[in-house]
Amino acid sequence: MKTKLPWILCFVLAVALGVALFGRTSSHREPTKVERQPLYWIDPMHPAYKSDKPGTAPDCGMDLVPVYEKTASSDVQLTTRRQQLIGVQTGIAETRPISRTVRTVGRVAVDETRLHKITTKFDGYIEKLYVDFTGKEVRRGQPLFSIYSPELLATQQEYLLAVKAAKQSPLLLESARRRLQLWDISTADIRRLEETGATRKSLTISSPASGVVIAKEAIEGARVMAGEPLFEIAGLDRVWILADVYESELALVRIGTAAKISLSYLPGRTFTGNVTFIAPTVDPMTRTAKVRIEVDNRDGALKPEMFADVVIEEPARTVTVVPESAVLSTGTRSVLFVVKDDGTFEPREVQTGVKSDRYLEIRSGVAPGEKVATQANFLIDSESRLKAAVKQMAGGGHEHAQ
Repeated sequence: MKTKLPWILCFVLAVALGVALFGRTSSHREPTKVERQPLYWIDPMHPAYKSDKPGTAPDCGMDLVPVYEKTASSDVQLTTRRQQLIGVQTGIAETRPISRTVRTVGRVAVDETRLHKITTKFDGYIEKLYVDFTGKEVRRGQPLFSIYSPELLATQQEYLLAVKAAKQSPLLLESARRRLQLWDISTADIRRLEETGATRKSLTISSPASGVVIAKEAIEGARVMAGEPLFEIAGLDRVWILADVYESELALVRIGTAAKISLSYLPGRTFTGNVTFIAPTVDPMTRTAKVRIEVDNRDGALKPEMFADVVIEEPARTVTVVPESAVLSTGTRSVLFVVKDDGTFEPREVQTGVKSDRYLEIRSGVAPGEKVATQANFLIDSESRLKAAVKQMAGGGHEHAQ
């Protein structure tokens, strides 16, 4: 037998179904947009102080900062009065030439390619000194000394005999001439020997190059041995500057890099040169490497063993730069604050490069023409961090209340 439900039970089921359908429909409605209202206001210098309405802090007189329910932004809004109180200053990111500089000390040294040692290839006795003191300037071909050598005299006599017997023994003549040439007897002296037919007791030795006598061992009347150094002559119209560069700065130095040299005893004068050599090894005690700079010295102002101040400059590059004071470095990242059109300060992480003078290269993060904060960055950063922390706490608390 079919049982009928009481009418009251049917009415209750109908009401329940309607409520369920109405609730589902309401849950799919587009929520109305409500203007965000601050939860409260705090003292930026003393976050523990809270107020339910805007105003000024009782201790420092600064405007109270609103705390909203939730936000992920770290931008900082500062009134003109507050910027004046904390000393905010701004600058512009711009493009300009920039270069790296290495400052060090150096020592003037003789150009080794212009250094000459005067010796003989035979034993003998110095008969006459024409250059008789250290420091004297000499010219190429100028007589230095004359020397008597029994061995050289005998060789001259053998050569004259070979000249007379040249028709019968041409090889003997060539051998005798070759021996004189190996002893650095000039072609002119050999020709004179042939023309006069008379041997010369002594031979005059001339300077092979122009320069200054920086060492002299020759003494008039003294016996000399083959290979014994008698004079040392250096051309000082070009000298070397040997500079010590720390290994941490070696990457900034390249062959051909320009350098400026100054000396304390010549104030106001600067010499220029170029890096021509970088030592392949580092001194284990000083952790420096020798860098050689060639400098023109035709007036003789630079003298060997003088000390000099050296500035090595990398060729300039045009890059984006900001004032050095605009960047805050945390050790792992660099941050600056970009000033937007509405007056807010937006923190941006940037990649920095070369530091030159009072400017710092910016490789990414800021474009030329943007305004950045250059002073009071630490205070702006502190307020930005405080604002972010407070908002995070406020957001967390709201979610917990839900």
